[in-house]
Amino acid sequence: MAAAAASPGAGGMDGKPRTSPKMGATVFVQPLDLVKNRMQLSGEGAKTREYKTSFHALTSILKAEGLKGIYTGLSAGLLRQATYTTTRLGIYTVLFERLTGADGTPPGFLLKALIGMTAGATGAFVGTPAEVALIRMTADGRLPPDQRRGYKNVFNALIRIAQEEGIPTLWRGCIPTMARAVVVNAAQLASYSQSKQFLLDSGYFSDNILCHFCASMISGLVTTAASMPVDIVKTRIQNMRMIDGKPEYKNGLDVLMKVIRYEGFFSLWKGFTPYYARLGPHTVLTFIFLEQMNKAYKRLFLSG
Repeated sequence: MAAAAASPGAGGMDGKPRTSPKMGATVFVQPLDLVKNRMQLSGEGAKTREYKTSFHALTSILKAEGLKGIYTGLSAGLLRQATYTTTRLGIYTVLFERLTGADGTPPGFLLKALIGMTAGATGAFVGTPAEVALIRMTADGRLPPDQRRGYKNVFNALIRIAQEEGIPTLWRGCIPTMARAVVVNAAQLASYSQSKQFLLDSGYFSDNILCHFCASMISGLVTTAASMPVDIVKTRIQNMRMIDGKPEYKNGLDVLMKVIRYEGFFSLWKGFTPYYARLGPHTVLTFIFLEQMNKAYKRLFLSG
């Protein structure tokens, strides 16, 4: 990709951050987040899996909790986008501008990737409290009534977590949350570039929107597969309770070992379908937009 291209999700055509569309999209993807989280927690601690498939999870939730139930945690999802996306795009814009040459030459591909990963990790750290609230709110409906936390909304959740468990708990799982952001950024960029080159080398594709679409779908698939084990670690740690004064999990490695030991290796990819359904379209739109921006830049500034 040309050096002129922005990082995935960096902002609008004028280079300014775009947070409102992301928050608007949250309204549509919230049910996918809830299904993914429920599936990642299903079968925890060697218990029988509650859901066989994503469709089974969705229908079970609708039957037990109604249409309102699949939107549990929406306020937390909106706050996560407001904090994570705003910070990520703000950091990216500042770093991109500072590393742009005096003659207007933008940073190279690898440097832009590094900027994207740095911005993603920083945004993830800032957004962790909202992420903790989201995980707990979406998980609540699967518990017996006497064990539910019963948060009324995201602000009630944040206040109660700080009061009942201490302020540091708001950043529980921040390391895997940041790691996931880095993995997603790195995997998207690397897999898209490699997939596009493979398709072009096959002789069946030319450098057009069909090639970009297929390469982005492959990239979304690879990114989902690469980031899900980190995501399940994040989900389990942020939802865990204290048992006899001790946390359920010591650290991220402990989560991975227990999931593999008690639930099976492939349980690390629980919730794959809703996760891909959420990440796939985002990846496709990101890279198609990116390629069109590249072509426009070459046509307007590099031709002739």
